[in-house]
Amino acid sequence: MKVFKFGGASVKDANGVKNICEVLKLFPNEQLIIVVSAMGKTTNALERLVNAFCNKTEDVNSILDEIRIYHDEIMNQLFVDHANEIYKKVNNFFVEIDWLLEEEPRSYDFVYDQLVSFGELISSSIVSAYLNQESNANTWVDIRDCFLTDNNYREGKIDWEKSSIKSKEKIIFGKKNFLYITQGFIGSTTENFTTTLGREGSDYSAAILAHIFDAESLTIWKDVPGVLNADPKYFKEGQKLEQLSYLDAIELAYYGASVIHPKTIKPLENKGIPLYVKSFLNPQAKGTVIGKDLETKPLVPSFIFKNNQVLLSISSKDFSFIAEENLSAIFGVCATNNVKINLMQNSAISFSICADYEELKIKKLIELLSVEYKIRYNTNLQLYTIRHYYPSTIDTLIQGREILLEQRSRLTAQIVMKSLESQ
Repeated sequence: MKVFKFGGASVKDANGVKNICEVLKLFPNEQLIIVVSAMGKTTNALERLVNAFCNKTEDVNSILDEIRIYHDEIMNQLFVDHANEIYKKVNNFFVEIDWLLEEEPRSYDFVYDQLVSFGELISSSIVSAYLNQESNANTWVDIRDCFLTDNNYREGKIDWEKSSIKSKEKIIFGKKNFLYITQGFIGSTTENFTTTLGREGSDYSAAILAHIFDAESLTIWKDVPGVLNADPKYFKEGQKLEQLSYLDAIELAYYGASVIHPKTIKPLENKGIPLYVKSFLNPQAKGTVIGKDLETKPLVPSFIFKNNQVLLSISSKDFSFIAEENLSAIFGVCATNNVKINLMQNSAISFSICADYEELKIKKLIELLSVEYKIRYNTNLQLYTIRHYYPSTIDTLIQGREILLEQRSRLTAQIVMKSLESQ
């Protein structure tokens, strides 16, 4: 049995959905679980809907109409019979969204999970219906019936034991059931409220399923030929890595490599399940393999760029040391507010952290920390991480740039710099 994950770029339009059939032709009669992300930029559009609903920034109906029209156009190109049940099913999802928008908004994170999750539900339903139409018989599964999480909205933590039991109750392979379609990114609480597993969490969902079902492998289908040593948006001379160790993969993912979600590797490593990153545009190409006892080849520097960063300097108001009890309190405030630290450094009287600049979270963090500490911060920064660096790669990268913070270990260098337009 294998697990496949198709991301938003692979199902961004009707041709993308049709291409899944072409990929499946390479795996006849295989037992497969296919995890599908929201189509194209639907998650971004739904996040805009959440902001409009909670903060009254835009008209929610116009945003929802854009999302509805986008999916209708894809369905109209896919289905010969416009009386197909998929139209009713998708319409029912939009009715549910309408009902949610008629209520008074609760906490932002709760509303986020209830609304944004519809991207995956709609996308996977369309893919399932199209594959059935094209004689790829499959069973659609609502992953919320399989993955049980706590009620930590936007960062739901999986209950592995219960999720394993529930998944095996819903996904049962047999002669007539060898292809299942489901969603990434989402789960549910014991109260049947929807949760999400973290932004871009569909990779993690696929890894959970691979772990539960002892899959032969997990393949993530992307619009790139494999894992590159740099994002082609920022680095035109990117080089494909033929293979990666679990360690290098998890390090790259942790530092922000967009090709793999940070939580993906651990469930696979626990059972020695290989992860393939392959191109849905050229599915017969080799791609990149990540696995046990593999050395990273070729061993070249890998570059990870994170934009829209904030650097906070936290210091005592009375010139006293920042000691262990202070660090514990600071970490506690970060954890409570779901602020993930990308880089940190301490001195005798200050502690600096670099994080993604999510305005609401960072403003709340500054407000809470300002009670006990003096806070200074810079926004509009970039964080560059170089894995397997050598000095000349760093010299070229930082030439003419204003550096605010730099750290180097034996294998990894991280540099916080002002963005080019702000210098």
